[in-house]
Amino acid sequence: MLAKFTSTLAAATIVVALAGAAGAQTPPATSTVKVDGTDNVYIFRYGAHQSMFVVTPAGVIATDPISYQRPAKPYIDAIKAVTDKPIKYVIYSHSHYDHAAGGKPFKDLGATFIGHRRLKERWDMLKKQNALLDDLVMPDQLVDDKKMITLGGTSLELDYVGRNHSDNMLVMRLPKEKIIFVVDFAPIQSVQFRDIPDNASPIEYTDSLKKLAALDWDRMIPGHPYAGGRLGTKQDVMDDIAYMNDVSAEAKKLADAGKCLNDAAMKDVKLPKWEKLGNYENGLYPNVVRWCYWWGRGY
Repeated sequence: MLAKFTSTLAAATIVVALAGAAGAQTPPATSTVKVDGTDNVYIFRYGAHQSMFVVTPAGVIATDPISYQRPAKPYIDAIKAVTDKPIKYVIYSHSHYDHAAGGKPFKDLGATFIGHRRLKERWDMLKKQNALLDDLVMPDQLVDDKKMITLGGTSLELDYVGRNHSDNMLVMRLPKEKIIFVVDFAPIQSVQFRDIPDNASPIEYTDSLKKLAALDWDRMIPGHPYAGGRLGTKQDVMDDIAYMNDVSAEAKKLADAGKCLNDAAMKDVKLPKWEKLGNYENGLYPNVVRWCYWWGRGY
């Protein structure tokens, strides 16, 4: 009986130890990190999403609320933990809910919201259809191609580089720090998202990556913590472009052979050069499908 009890206790101890080890390896639900080499640029991580905020003597410039179906309080608390300055601006990267939702608590604190003109057009359409999420805040100021925000001696440039993961995506660039905040369309060491949705054409998508690479910056804060959470580089964007070109070339071959939208043929496409990219095994096929629609069907 004692031997059985000892065995059971040992097994339970092992389970607890393993659970503790697994827990120790799991990143916290939220974290705030100051970007190395800066005095006032922070990354707020909330689960699998990230936002940038910039602290100035006159207030805070925050980006995407990233509070879809969860409270925005942890983001606001993270800002309050590093400064007592008010949140003056919230800037949307684009209209997708997982990044844009949760802005009302920021608005209640007096923040001015900024987004691309097409973001507002899209949300106006959803509102007319009674389909707009309740906790979205319409932008107070709109951007077309470019806008400069200056607060407390810090300048933040908002750039529209074309249609990609959405038709209203803004890139946010800190000229002095040579840092950009980019969401969704320029993954770091990863294939593109699913079938590269919500874009006019994959050609335009690739062109937007080229425009991104042409901007003056050294480090990229992504909207998701790719590649172990590191910051991106120009080489990462050049790799995104090269990967897209390679997928395009393979899809063009299928289209020329009349095999585009043949599932078996599209699944047979392999790109050994890129097999170490994140989600390669599951993500290459839908990426090929998107390019096959372009080369094989014209859309």
